Amino acid sequence: MSTGRARKELVRVHIRWMIRRDMAEVLAAEAESFEFAWTEEDFLRCLRQRNCIGMVAEHQDKIVGFMIYELHKSRLHVLNFAVAPAARRQGVGGQMVTKLVGKLSSHRRSKITLAVRERNLDAQVFFRTQDFKATRVLRNYYGDSGEDAFLMEHRVGVPDAAEAEGGLVNRVAQYEEN
Repeated sequence: MSTGRARKELVRVHIRWMIRRDMAEVLAAEAESFEFAWTEEDFLRCLRQRNCIGMVAEHQDKIVGFMIYELHKSRLHVLNFAVAPAARRQGVGGQMVTKLVGKLSSHRRSKITLAVRERNLDAQVFFRTQDFKATRVLRNYYGDSGEDAFLMEHRVGVPDAAEAEGGLVNRVAQYEEN
């Protein structure tokens, strides 16, 4: 059954540390992706922190995605994540999440957390397809708009039974149709 859309080819990307000369392309992807985009100073202030990491996804010498995350004792927390609009739905975001999940282990950092605007349905659906679960609503989370956010988590080494016994609760799934 066809959805009427042409299916885009999946692309292989090289994921590497973000460097200063990537900033122009990262800022362009950021501006195209978000209504309340980070500024260059926002990126630099974050990346100057010892526990903050920036990575880019590169395809044919162009930056097609990026992620900024913090290292915490038991988790990674994604602060910013975007794929350039022209490169979306081609597997770029999934490759970036896979790279991040590869940094987890059951003994040290066992989960990834991130906040998603409640109006950003595309991001919510994307992260659900990457095995993230919405665990909490963060009221008035965004200072720029007062908008709520969903705290989403991806865990390794947590059996489903532990989740059912009062661990994670997937509040987004209750609104999905079967």
